[in-house]
Amino acid sequence: MGHTLRRGTRTALTAVAAAALLVGCTEEPRKPVMPGPTSTAVAAPQDAAALADRYRAAGGDPDVYGIQVEDGPEGIPRLVIRTRNADEADAIFRRQNTSVTTHLTTKEGLSFKKGYFIDVFGPDGRLIHRMDARP
Repeated sequence: MGHTLRRGTRTALTAVAAAALLVGCTEEPRKPVMPGPTSTAVAAPQDAAALADRYRAAGGDPDVYGIQVEDGPEGIPRLVIRTRNADEADAIFRRQNTSVTTHLTTKEGLSFKKGYFIDVFGPDGRLIHRMDARP
């Protein structure tokens, strides 16, 4: 009986391994959600710095020193945020994302009906977050 159990276990493990291998072989490589630069200039352009000043004056994250709104693919806005906070924690990103987009819609009159793309760059100009926020 012990021999049958080992053979059954071996058969089950072989089936699981074959299924995992098959799935790995058939999965297509993932394309980036939104291609774009992985680094940028540390200094924010003048209009991005001015927008960030208005955002901070309205109670926004004091670490944000640049907010750019660019035309992205298919007419969907692309937000480029520059922050002095190098922490890659998801909670920090979510707070910044929410507060920046809320400011842009309520105070700056932008619409994100089609969604938006967002890139957040740290104090050294390195990309720390990228998100596709289309519905």
